[in-house]
Amino acid sequence: MTKEFKLLSTLLFALFTSLLHAAPRELDVLIVLGAPGTEEYGKKFKTQLDAWTNACTKAGLTPAVVRGEKTSEELEKRLTASDPAHSLWLVIIGHGTFDGREAKFSAEGPDFDAKQLADWLKPLKQEVAVIHTASSSGGFLKALSGKNRIIITSTKSPDEVFYARFGEFFAEAIGGLPEADLDQDKQVSLLEAFRHASKATTTFYENDERLATEHALLEDNGDGVGTRSEVFGSDAPVPAGMAVDGARAAQLVLVLSAEEQQLTDAQRSTRDALERELKTLKEQRAKLKENDYYTKLESLLRKLGEVYSKS
Repeated sequence: MTKEFKLLSTLLFALFTSLLHAAPRELDVLIVLGAPGTEEYGKKFKTQLDAWTNACTKAGLTPAVVRGEKTSEELEKRLTASDPAHSLWLVIIGHGTFDGREAKFSAEGPDFDAKQLADWLKPLKQEVAVIHTASSSGGFLKALSGKNRIIITSTKSPDEVFYARFGEFFAEAIGGLPEADLDQDKQVSLLEAFRHASKATTTFYENDERLATEHALLEDNGDGVGTRSEVFGSDAPVPAGMAVDGARAAQLVLVLSAEEQQLTDAQRSTRDALERELKTLKEQRAKLKENDYYTKLESLLRKLGEVYSKS
């Protein structure tokens, strides 16, 4: 039995012997529903809204929904009044437009553009995930990206202006769809929902023998450059100096598994930071002496064990 296996066994024992109770979440979900345009799209948007609402209910959360003639005004107010002690998921459902200069979201009242939304989000210091599923949403990505931000858009650029189906598949997955649970841990992360929805979108266009008019992006390292889903399933080496997206999105989950529910958000945040350190250590293994590697590995695994033992 290797040292690494023994350390991992100790960690797993701490996990499964922790108390069985659900800790309260420090997460707010704010959903923006845009102008439907037609009855057909109105039904599609409501289906997505219902899926998100049901997922939040499973997560023990009550989402706030912004809609109507004062959507932009109300959204700004809610973002300004958001709880800084809570992380925030902002979900945008609807149509988008692009006039060759600015990408906008089509609200029932005045529309809002990427710069406006960026300005409203700028004062927020907590972690914010923006899931923008409208057409032309790619035009929002660079403006919204930054530290403690996870940005998901249904299109790669603002000029992908046709109705985006990505949001339908994403809303279906985020509530814990088994097919979207790629690592089989009984929960679906933002990254897994992104990959599932991207693949389902591609399949839709292929089955319909149509040219795809949307290509979703994910950005969570703050560099303002989104990543397509195909990259996450590739074994190709990352070019030197290139920042990699997906690490943080892989850790964020709306509907938690029974094991995850035993941790508080503070414990989960500590655990996530330690896991990122562990990943970095393993990437540096070839450069370290064996004793140094195992000493650092044991330290990190013991700290992880302490997180679970306190749950």
